[in-house]
Amino acid sequence: GRLEAVTQQMGYHPQYLDSFLKTQHYLMHMDGPLPFDCRHYIAIMAAARHQCRYLVNLHVLQFLRAGGDPQWLRGLEFIPPKLRNLNEINKILAHRPWLITKEHIEKLLKISEWSWSLAELVHAVVLLAHCHALASFVFGCGCEQDEGLGGRSSLKPLSLGNQCFCEATAGNSYSQELLRINRKRSLDSCMELDSLRERMQRIHVETEGREEMRLLQQDREEGEEQGAEMGVQGGSSYGTPGWLSPLADTDGVVTGATNLACYMQDPDFGYQDFARRDEDQTQVFRVQDYSWEDHGFSLVNRLYSDIGHLLDEKFRMVDGLQSSAMAKRQGCEPSVFKRGIWNYIHCMFGIRYDDYDYAEVNQLLERMLKVYIKTVTCYPEKTNSEMFDRFWKQFKHSEKVHVNLLILEARMQAELLYALQAITQYMI
Repeated sequence: GRLEAVTQQMGYHPQYLDSFLKTQHYLMHMDGPLPFDCRHYIAIMAAARHQCRYLVNLHVLQFLRAGGDPQWLRGLEFIPPKLRNLNEINKILAHRPWLITKEHIEKLLKISEWSWSLAELVHAVVLLAHCHALASFVFGCGCEQDEGLGGRSSLKPLSLGNQCFCEATAGNSYSQELLRINRKRSLDSCMELDSLRERMQRIHVETEGREEMRLLQQDREEGEEQGAEMGVQGGSSYGTPGWLSPLADTDGVVTGATNLACYMQDPDFGYQDFARRDEDQTQVFRVQDYSWEDHGFSLVNRLYSDIGHLLDEKFRMVDGLQSSAMAKRQGCEPSVFKRGIWNYIHCMFGIRYDDYDYAEVNQLLERMLKVYIKTVTCYPEKTNSEMFDRFWKQFKHSEKVHVNLLILEARMQAELLYALQAITQYMI
């Protein structure tokens, strides 16, 4: 019944947690354009782009509980073409969202057997952006190194004086109810794990012969060296396919995929610094021309009912969080400090505000703070304990979480702005 680590960290800001849980619950479990198993598989694809085992593990189990086909866990080659076609936009959104164009949207929406509807695509885009940004939070708060996942947490566990976590969220009825449900699910999952393991074992027995023949044939075709390499990746024995690894090990612990590369293509594609060229102003995304408030909100809400309200509430909630102590250390007002962080994150993705003096960023944000923010935002999988040691000393734990919440929401909004603008251009 241990509370999962992300919920623990967000518990320092109960009002935000309430908003986050409502949004995530709506995205994953309420009525929407996409089937439930597809939602979790899209989350797996998104988390894999940043090698975030923590999120992959969670969604592998949820995918199976939603009735997902275990064969899909073998990798992208084993999923329907419609879902596999999402890989390109997933890759671009995760690392260089400014490259998304209406042609990418048109390719997914074109009339064919595997085409997406606008509503389905908007749901998928929100899921991708949500999970990319959540991966940043997971690495930024040390959840990836959580003790429950076999590592050592980089940050101290939740401690709110003498309060337990449930007491800290008192007054947030939605959070309380979802936390109660999550505890029940945690207990249920212990019982479900046995049945899931049996299900996977049956599938393994049924396919073991075919799989071994296929591997032997592939070994003959590609040579002994490559065959041996596949044996290492495949699992503990030559005839055991590696896709069984996402479910359980000998201790009955859900461990996730051994090799997350099976969930993505072009793994070397990553973030590159957005280069602003004065002679080519079209590269810069200007919020005055396309903003969340004036354009993105209405479009996403029209194509995926109510999600716009939930996302808008979450953006506003993180902006309203108190950070007086954090700002006081920088000698400025809280709103000024938060806007500096937000605009710096957007600037790294090529999003500019004409009414903002970017010289303030260098004045407000110390070098190590900027290095940390850029790492967690752009390539969170590279976050390490040394960054915590050099930067986190000056902040309270709740302030550390607050910075990571700003990163989460600013990054998510940046990805959504590019994707929704491309959809708008396609519709025009």
